[in-house]
Amino acid sequence: MAFRSAVITFPGSNCDRDMAVALSEISGTEALRVWHGDAELPERLDFIALPGGFSYGDYLRSGAMAARSPIMRAVVEAAGRGVPVLAVCNGFQVVTEAGLLPGALMRNAGQHFICRTVPLKVENSQSLFTAGYEAGEEIHIPIAHADGNYFADEATLDRLEGEGRVAFRYAEPVNGSARDIAGVLNEAGNVLGMMPHPERAIEAAHGGSDGRRLFESAIRGLVEA
Repeated sequence: MAFRSAVITFPGSNCDRDMAVALSEISGTEALRVWHGDAELPERLDFIALPGGFSYGDYLRSGAMAARSPIMRAVVEAAGRGVPVLAVCNGFQVVTEAGLLPGALMRNAGQHFICRTVPLKVENSQSLFTAGYEAGEEIHIPIAHADGNYFADEATLDRLEGEGRVAFRYAEPVNGSARDIAGVLNEAGNVLGMMPHPERAIEAAHGGSDGRRLFESAIRGLVEA
């Protein structure tokens, strides 16, 4: 059965095409495009991606308005059924606002937009998304954000650490994120939110291909399941 993925587009998304190209190229099946105003997702989806950008111009709080788009009710329901959801950059902001992941993304500690490739440490190599990496491995993935400073209270951070739900950690200070957290998983392990952009690192022409294994891991895990 063909792998079926969907990329959600909000007003102000600007990485939705990048995400769709990555999923289509690596899976061999064209990613479906879904508009934020749709009330339903396509049937029989194997994978949902929420891309980066500046949904609704980042008004109120980054991701706050997009989290209340009609399609997000369907995304939350799908996640609850176990459908994998990859939420990148603005997508990470959206899923925290929607309650799919704990914590919040705040303004970078230096108050500046940061756009560069950063080193990440793989903390959890046992999830659907990260099985293609080695625990402790250092990879390099681009970032591009002004509100990527991950915050949660100490009890939540301790729980994330204790349950192995920190997927990626910055290997150097980047934006002030608590404990240098760059990506977290939900309790069930089927939702990954991360600020770095793996879809911008899938081939040598991008300057590196460390992001490709994330998509390969997820697609292989779902196809072979």
